[in-house]
Amino acid sequence: MTDVVHNKPYLLTPGPLTTSLSVKQAMLEDHGSWDKDFNQMTAWVCQQLLSIAHAGTDYSCVPMQGSGTFAVEAALGSLIGQQSTSLVLANGAYGQRICQILDYLKRPYLLIDTGDYLPVSAEQLSECLASNPEIEQVIVVHCETSSGILNPVPMVAALCQEFNKALIIDSMSGFGALDCNSQKLKYRALIASANKCLHGVPGFGFVIVQNTWLAKCAGNSHSLSLDLHAQWQYMEKTGQWRFTPPTHVLAACSQALREYQTLGGQAARLEWYQQNQRLLVNGLEDLGLQTLLPRHWQSPMITTFFAPQHPNWDFTTFYQLIKAQGYIIYPGKLTQVASFRVGSMGELTQQAMLGAVRAIKQALSQMEINPATCPQMAREPLWNQYAV
Repeated sequence: MTDVVHNKPYLLTPGPLTTSLSVKQAMLEDHGSWDKDFNQMTAWVCQQLLSIAHAGTDYSCVPMQGSGTFAVEAALGSLIGQQSTSLVLANGAYGQRICQILDYLKRPYLLIDTGDYLPVSAEQLSECLASNPEIEQVIVVHCETSSGILNPVPMVAALCQEFNKALIIDSMSGFGALDCNSQKLKYRALIASANKCLHGVPGFGFVIVQNTWLAKCAGNSHSLSLDLHAQWQYMEKTGQWRFTPPTHVLAACSQALREYQTLGGQAARLEWYQQNQRLLVNGLEDLGLQTLLPRHWQSPMITTFFAPQHPNWDFTTFYQLIKAQGYIIYPGKLTQVASFRVGSMGELTQQAMLGAVRAIKQALSQMEINPATCPQMAREPLWNQYAV
């Protein structure tokens, strides 16, 4: 753990996240976009990201300016041919966003939509792949932060291998904490961002992709600025970004990666998040609040809680009362029931997590809500209505 004592408010969100003081300080120096030292920083960051993915020389890491969604659109628009059919596995807002991007790109796709918070089953996926031989790639969100669900990516990867389909993983909220070993999961491409589990700041995403696939993608892209193949070729030739790079953001990511490695890498980050989440869930369940998901589906990044069924409940009031105590949470994204989300990612100490529990308890007290006396949600019927 680094110097989070300097951070207020604490961001208990899916990103941006609370960052260390030293990551903030890394942005105080200006860099020239064509400067040799900056180009070496870019190369080092990309190499570190490949190392986290256990990706060898048959993979490249291509950074892309913008938010994570920019990188997702760049990957889908560049790697998928105009007549190539994808299968999207969706169970939340980010799976639906992938569909929206494919609609904009006019790329054909099939969809398995399991609702707000159910994972796809092996039977569903096998049947769909067997019945639709035109599918060339499967696209899945690793951790769907609209609910907090951890999707069964190893199972999806195994079936993609069995049916000889390419796999694209949107691991925005997973890469750096979840195991994204390319030798185990056998993905063709993985998309992530600097400002999630790596504890950098927003401003660029990246795609880790097999060179053989990337090399075949010239001319696929719908966009000049989001052409992943062109970005890759230009960086391979010059070591530079094609257009003005997010220099300060890259410097912050470079520092964050150094801290990431010093603190133990992927396994240590996962354990950190798991410890934080246990404190959060145990504390809020002691107050009488309920989690949406069962433990075996719950990712350690963000947790969705049912809102208390009480006439005084109002999320905006709840949010402002918690923010006044130095903590920022997120509203829920469920379509069926009222909820709120609390993250356990970022530079958050265990003391910060316990402080968040106290802030939530105080906010509920100020609203004169005792969750322990409120009607409890029946979670199983909610899951069953989405069963396919």
